[in-house]
Amino acid sequence: MTTAGGPRSDCRGISEVLNRVGDKWTVQVVVALHERPCRFNEVKRSVNGISQQMLIKTLKTLERDGLVERTVRPSTPPQVQYALTPLGRSLADPVHRLAEWAMAHRDAIHDSQARFDERSTGND
Repeated sequence: MTTAGGPRSDCRGISEVLNRVGDKWTVQVVVALHERPCRFNEVKRSVNGISQQMLIKTLKTLERDGLVERTVRPSTPPQVQYALTPLGRSLADPVHRLAEWAMAHRDAIHDSQARFDERSTGND
């Protein structure tokens, strides 16, 4: 049995954060903003397959979580730029390493999946 503030509540808190920062769109947006601030369409071009609505939602969530800062520059039309905050930059390095790991190991994972699927066919 655990008490308030014990291991079980710690796991829930960690899960909440990991679910948020481990989301596929969050990871890709953080990677896109890792090098420099970008305007909305630059981010959209960098994140393959994301819809405009999902990008808006992801950026708002990251802004709410304190990971992204939105700056509106007065012009006609107004220019909006997104940048990682210090908290977002602290996440960018491990996320970038995770993305590099995924790219380096995706072929091995696909090969393993194919071997598993071959063994599993008809064994259900």
